[in-house]
Amino acid sequence: MCPGLMPLPGIVVSLTCTAEAPSTFLVLVFRKLSGGPQLSVIWQGGDRPESCPLKHVFLTIDCNHFYLNGIFFLICNGLLNYKPWSFYCLTNKPHSMKAAVFHNPKDIRVDNIPDPEIKQPGDAIIRVTSTAICGSDLHIYNGMFPQPRNMVLGHEFMGIVEEVGSNVSRLQKGDRVVVPFPVACGGCYFCNHGLVGHCENSNPDFYGPEGGLMTEKGGGLFGYTDLYGGYDGGQAEYVRVPYADFGPRKVPDTLTDEQVLFLTDILPTGYAAVDWGGVKGGETVAVFGCGPVGLMAIKAAWLRGASKVIALDIEDYRLTMAANVCGAEIINVKDNDKAIEEIRNWTNGRGADVVIDAVGMEADRSALDRVKSVIRMEKGTINALRMCLSAVRRGGTVSVVGVYGYPYDNFPWHQIFDKGLTIRAGQAPAHTYIDELQRWVEEGKIKLDDIITHRLPLSQAAHAYEIFNKKEDNCVKVILKP
Repeated sequence: MCPGLMPLPGIVVSLTCTAEAPSTFLVLVFRKLSGGPQLSVIWQGGDRPESCPLKHVFLTIDCNHFYLNGIFFLICNGLLNYKPWSFYCLTNKPHSMKAAVFHNPKDIRVDNIPDPEIKQPGDAIIRVTSTAICGSDLHIYNGMFPQPRNMVLGHEFMGIVEEVGSNVSRLQKGDRVVVPFPVACGGCYFCNHGLVGHCENSNPDFYGPEGGLMTEKGGGLFGYTDLYGGYDGGQAEYVRVPYADFGPRKVPDTLTDEQVLFLTDILPTGYAAVDWGGVKGGETVAVFGCGPVGLMAIKAAWLRGASKVIALDIEDYRLTMAANVCGAEIINVKDNDKAIEEIRNWTNGRGADVVIDAVGMEADRSALDRVKSVIRMEKGTINALRMCLSAVRRGGTVSVVGVYGYPYDNFPWHQIFDKGLTIRAGQAPAHTYIDELQRWVEEGKIKLDDIITHRLPLSQAAHAYEIFNKKEDNCVKVILKP
């Protein structure tokens, strides 16, 4: 093996062989880190080929792309009374990449960290070309979900396949792919039933049937704390993707990154909310929350045949996008204490057929609500969900795709029971929907990139998180370019 010496521009291997050397077998093994031509075998076989009678062989490898993992040599036909080999090796340190790393609540830094490596034969390494910040990333950013160690965030990403494990058959180097946000094996009970968010194999340390607060969670998620598998996310130059034959989908070069990036999460999540509501045509759909998921839910509701879509939020700039880009009727909940009454007036006094909670636990709340949460030892609020339960008609459906991570006292079960409501909630099964949704995009039935407000380099990830979290500069959706 070669000792690590001072960093040099490359690896130089000098191999000297006597003319009388017996049949030889020489393999130089390099591990690819990023880019560049892959090199694994220099010379192997039986007798030295006549076309290569050289006594001296020199090899130079660019260490920006490789580092020497090991040199193995075997002298066949016995060892004679001479020294057939002498070699000298100078190595460089492994390549590193830039990534948006969570250190503490509201402390995101773009750090240099080691490139990801193939860990399992079903893995792939993706060179990220576009990634995005999701509203649910803010739950980690704001400390709503604990994450004690540093971690690369991000579950909305796409890019180019750079390397695949030995068991990967559906992808090859150079493929351009989008990656659904759940980490799912594709072979367990839940994956076989289309419930990929509950994969039994992707979260070995914290998975279980209970769904507890800090134990027995669901399947793995990219960049979403140790509780969900501890997988580094895609807000980075490179990312490791497990179960690569099941998750990534190839996308055509005729579509730009921005046209397909949201197939990773926000479109499947918005669509799931509509599908769970059973929208088939003619329904009134009310969407609480006009962030990226809410906007996608509005688009999906129209495509499923809704006769009216009502969008509710507290930010005028988000409501403007819901109206101008998505064609929804809009209500500013902050300025209108009769928002529920207005929905009923539009529906003959009944309420909406389907109501979607795309807000979750970080809804706006009063100072009194905050005091109550402290007393009850609760994080966040169910204010948005309470409004949804009031806005839906009797016998209707409330789809909850906004994240709730804590238990709450005084939960309105009486209202759910009296109104005979159906509640559907959870992580969207992105793998289940992505193929149909990709066809919609390719056929031009739905446009995704018209909600993007900010395009920034990955180096500005901390700034991007700050403006998105604080709702500054009319920020609706941020794309980061590594």
